[in-house]
Amino acid sequence: MKLYDLDVSGNCYKVRLFAALAGIELTLVPVDFMAGEHKRAPITDLNPLGQIPVLVDGDVSLRDSHAILVYLARAYGGHQWWPEGAAQQGEVMQWLSNSANEIQNGPNAARLVDKFGLPLDKERTLQVSGIILPFMEQHLASNEWLALGRPTIADCAIFPYLAVAWEGGIDMAEYPNISAWMERIKALPNFVPMPGMR
Repeated sequence: MKLYDLDVSGNCYKVRLFAALAGIELTLVPVDFMAGEHKRAPITDLNPLGQIPVLVDGDVSLRDSHAILVYLARAYGGHQWWPEGAAQQGEVMQWLSNSANEIQNGPNAARLVDKFGLPLDKERTLQVSGIILPFMEQHLASNEWLALGRPTIADCAIFPYLAVAWEGGIDMAEYPNISAWMERIKALPNFVPMPGMR
């Protein structure tokens, strides 16, 4: 099973993190992002959008980190990570949606501005962060995990860009419940870090 990967990408790291926690073996295929390798074959053959990560598992080829998380959890991770019941799946899925929206456009986008110099609206990234982070802080005041009272792919999806939020000028010390949750994730067996993580 191959993962086309970039070590500093939070979206790629989500997949590496979950695979490590669930004991799923991946062969990492580093992609030279700065050289534009993601914009030509074989990446564009697998994902015409020219984006990573891309997972190839036999005849299965998937783009999008959240789709990959769901696939790996369902195929290899067991119901601990991706539950069987509709309501339970919905509970996890709402956090995957937050990851793809508010986290992507908030803390992640702020990091893209500060660390990588992308011409995004920094003020807007902080506004979005100012909505999702207090929401999460309140949720984690009475919950150890994001969903179902245990680690799931929801935690793997949200964690990366908060763990490196400082690279976008966001101080996670203002959110003690989120910070405690991040420490719980770091304490999980087989946890692997991401470059830039403190």
